[in-house]
Amino acid sequence: MLNSSMFGNAEIIQVADAVAREKSIPRDAILSVMEEAIRVAARRKYGNEHAVRAEIDRKTGEIRIFREMIVVEDMDEQLPDHVLEQYKAIGKISLDEARLKKSDVEINDIISELLPPIDLGLVEAQSAKQVIIRKVAEIERQKQFAEYQSRVGEIVHGVVERVEKGDVIVKIGNTEALLTKENLLKADRLRQGDRVRALLVELNSENYGPLLRLSRVHSGFLTKLFAQEVPEIYDNIIQIKSVSRDPGNRAKMAVFSADSSIDPIGSCVGMRGARVQAVSNELQGEKIDIILWSNDPANLVINALSPAEVSKVIIDEDKHKIEVVVAEDQLSIAIGKRGQNVRLAAELVGWGIDIITDDIESKRRTDEFNMMTNKFMTALDLEEILAQLLVSEGYQSIAELANAEVAELMNIQGLDEAIAQEIINRAANYIESHNNANDAEQSATAQVLGVEQSLLELHDLNDSIIKKLALAGITTLTDFAELARDDFEEIVPNSGLSANKIDELIMWAREKTLFDKDTN
Repeated sequence: MLNSSMFGNAEIIQVADAVAREKSIPRDAILSVMEEAIRVAARRKYGNEHAVRAEIDRKTGEIRIFREMIVVEDMDEQLPDHVLEQYKAIGKISLDEARLKKSDVEINDIISELLPPIDLGLVEAQSAKQVIIRKVAEIERQKQFAEYQSRVGEIVHGVVERVEKGDVIVKIGNTEALLTKENLLKADRLRQGDRVRALLVELNSENYGPLLRLSRVHSGFLTKLFAQEVPEIYDNIIQIKSVSRDPGNRAKMAVFSADSSIDPIGSCVGMRGARVQAVSNELQGEKIDIILWSNDPANLVINALSPAEVSKVIIDEDKHKIEVVVAEDQLSIAIGKRGQNVRLAAELVGWGIDIITDDIESKRRTDEFNMMTNKFMTALDLEEILAQLLVSEGYQSIAELANAEVAELMNIQGLDEAIAQEIINRAANYIESHNNANDAEQSATAQVLGVEQSLLELHDLNDSIIKKLALAGITTLTDFAELARDDFEEIVPNSGLSANKIDELIMWAREKTLFDKDTN
């Protein structure tokens, strides 16, 4: 019924069958797209104010075009919003006229009126063609989206189709994938026609650009490569617990097996290193350290810092920090070139890691011991040997002594009930003479280390911070005002203060000291 050089009854079915085979799309979906294209073209002919519907007979290919109208009681009445939303534009027909066409219609019913066949002009035919091309592309993209949705996080294989400004377009089957230069290894030199493997990390839900987005630097790419090379990982006998990467340079991978008969590290390395070497080759020579996973952060960080030998580990669970003590000759190994080893270890463990030498740790421990001894001697008027005994037993604050039990202190050799009670009383009285326990600690620290009262006006600085600043020679507000944020963070690396708060405190100190100078 539709006379056009583009459409004919028999040709409609043939074209639909051909496109369905070529694109692997259901034939009915192609015919639905053609119906939409004819509808758009027909509206151009009949006017956009009409609601037009097109039908293609699935057997004969015959095209029929209908105009749809809504039955109204008054031709001047405003149509309901839900009707306008559905049809955008629709004609109206009075109830009386509608019943001449169909006797049982009611108000708000939609009736369809068959329109005469039309010839599509050049403009309408071209418009219909564009609709078909666009709609078929949308269907094909939706089909591909559904196909690859379950494969996100898997390795895919493809062929480089072209390179655009460093980004690589990869053809995977009939689908295009994007491998941006940020997701390429530095040593990757891909050219048209090269075969490439990468991790499917994301699907592009937009209607433009390659559908798939790939990465060769993602940590998941390394784990999936090992799953391909190591059957025990694929079978979940060995688990990859954590991975950290400096893509193309070095990686650390923590592995674990619940089966005590399995050597997880040896299985991943393979006979003569064959398995790990295969993964390393794919990653352009990336060096891979495979370590044993442990639920104990101390053991895990010791393993993660390999090949450095760790002397001691100090864990601060509240701040999620680990301080690692190493011998002087192990410091550079633990830190690694440009800090790579400790950075990857911290990422693998999931804790912040600070590394210091035995000498520094010993000096700090001695300084803190002496400082606490002097603090107890000064604040509580204790003899040196008694103050040293308390520090040796782990008492670090006046508040701890004030809250101690008599029996607890009597466990310390040389302390009887009377002395224990006197220590508790003196500690409680000292705190009572100040606003609170924190003020008491700060006051005692300040007195021992020569910290001026002006520095204590910075209430965000707790006793621990004041102590570290004092040991670094920062004992006055003027000293503090001369610090930069980097200086503060170097002296007190785990302060718990944000960068903004540190800047705020330094600026307040500068304003305060400047005001005092101007006043004088």
